[in-house]
Amino acid sequence: MIKGVLRNQQQLELPAGFRFHPTDDELVQHYLCRKCAGQPISVSIIAEIDLYKFDPWQLPEKALHGEKEWYFFSPRDRKYPNGSRPNRAAGTGYWKATGADKPVGKPKTLGIKKALVFYAGKAPRGIKTNWIMHEYRLANVDRSAGKSNNNG
Repeated sequence: MIKGVLRNQQQLELPAGFRFHPTDDELVQHYLCRKCAGQPISVSIIAEIDLYKFDPWQLPEKALHGEKEWYFFSPRDRKYPNGSRPNRAAGTGYWKATGADKPVGKPKTLGIKKALVFYAGKAPRGIKTNWIMHEYRLANVDRSAGKSNNNG
């Protein structure tokens, strides 16, 4: 799951004053876990796109809701077909991981939160931008190649 910023509220009919500001625990437990388990989510407020096909400034128009933060479900691409390393090339640049992974969920860790920064251009000479993304994935999911349970 990706947390980002988007606009496009014509598809949602939300009450006046509605704000979508879920905690990390709420995002993982009530949205990501349910999505990966194929369970329904009460309000379709998180768009499903392949965000790695776009530059970050193109994403706001793809979101279902949001003013300064946008949320997406997005598949994880692999850098190599038989490997587990993620491919984070996107649009005219790439997303680079920064900082330590943060466990999400108490008392049991359900997910992992990773911070990424967008760099314009090709690695390793990309130019750092101000675009930041938080990636959420389920904890303890086997990501080895060829497995059918890669749901995060």
